[in-house]
Amino acid sequence: MPATLELTCTSDDCEMDMFDMHYTYDMPDDVGVEDFQCPYCGGTDCLEETMG
Repeated sequence: MPATLELTCTSDDCEMDMFDMHYTYDMPDDVGVEDFQCPYCGGTDCLEETMG
């Protein structure tokens, strides 16, 4: 099963609530939330990893 990263956009102006990223390849150990942007609003500093 590929690794999954669940993210939440915390921007008040964004309609995106939560989304999952599924890795189908090996990601470097130093890749984290700060390396991605919200697919809806394009923000980068508004993403947080959701702890299930």
